[in-house]
Amino acid sequence: MKTYLLHKSYRDYFLFTFGINSGLRISDILPLRVLDVQDTSYLRIREKKTRNIRKIKMTPNLRSEIDKYIRGKAASDALFPSKKGGSIDRTQAWRIIHEAAEVCGVPGPIGTHTLRKTFGYHFYQKTKDVAMLQQIFGHSSPSITLQYIGISDDMVDQALEDFSL
Repeated sequence: MKTYLLHKSYRDYFLFTFGINSGLRISDILPLRVLDVQDTSYLRIREKKTRNIRKIKMTPNLRSEIDKYIRGKAASDALFPSKKGGSIDRTQAWRIIHEAAEVCGVPGPIGTHTLRKTFGYHFYQKTKDVAMLQQIFGHSSPSITLQYIGISDDMVDQALEDFSL
């Protein structure tokens, strides 16, 4: 999907890359401006859903992508500009991600929230730290976080069945 989006539109590629590397909700990504991401190692946002203020460290990959993407842009520019002015909306962002998934043959219902879940799934697979992921996502319990990223009871059962000391 990254390759397809890169050839289609650099903005769309960056939207995908930003989503899978930040773990943020699309409603928190779309209003960002260049000044929100330049010359900092942290994203500071007020979450639309919870109204909580969050400070999130950017991954090195995300920081690198941001630096390339914002080169030559004004601080006041929307990070994800619309052709009509301002930022693209949630519907347009969903269309971008959904269309890319269809063209690339990615099965399942793929949309903007898939970006957040993808971040969570891969973070968990790499670290196996559900408590840290729970904190990153702002979930109230580890079970919600595991369910959210698609770790089912059957997967846990299978892991335990193959486990031996």
